[in-house]
Amino acid sequence: VLGPSHVARYEDRKVLPYTNAVVHEIQRCSSISAIGIMRKCAKDTTLQGFPITKGTLIFPNIYSFLYDPEQWETPQKFNPKHFLDKGGNFVNKEAFLPFGAGHRVCLGEQLARTKLFIFFVTLLQAFTFHLPEGVKKVNIEPVLGNILQPHPYTTCAVPR
Repeated sequence: VLGPSHVARYEDRKVLPYTNAVVHEIQRCSSISAIGIMRKCAKDTTLQGFPITKGTLIFPNIYSFLYDPEQWETPQKFNPKHFLDKGGNFVNKEAFLPFGAGHRVCLGEQLARTKLFIFFVTLLQAFTFHLPEGVKKVNIEPVLGNILQPHPYTTCAVPR
C-alpha cells in the first residue's frame, strides 16, 4: 500500500488497518507482564460483591482481560481479526488495555504505540522474514520472570 520509498508515519495506520490490527494483536498476546502495577485501595469499597478494605494492595490481572474468552473470539490464538470489523476496518476493543487504564495509565502509551507501529511497518518494508531452514515451529510460551519474555530463537530477515 505504501511502497518501498515511503517513510512510515503513524498516520499510515488509517490506510493499513490489517497491519495496525497485527501490532495490536502482538501486544495482546505478548504482554510483558501478566499483572499490572500494584495499587493501594484508597477507601473501603465493594467489587463484584467482595469487600475491599482501605489500604489493601491490589494487583491488576492484565492476563485476565487480554485473554478473556468473553471479549476475544479466539483468546489463546494469535488472530489479528480480533481488531477488525467485517469490512476489514480497524476497531479498538475496550478490553485491550496493555498500558493500563484510568488515572494511572502508562505515561508513555502514545509514544510506545507510535514507535511500535512505525518500527513494525519499516521492518516489513525493508525485509521479508522467515524461519531458518529446517525450523518448523517456534516456542511461543513465555519465559516467566519479573517480565514475560520469549524463548530465544533465530529468524531470517531477507532484504526486499
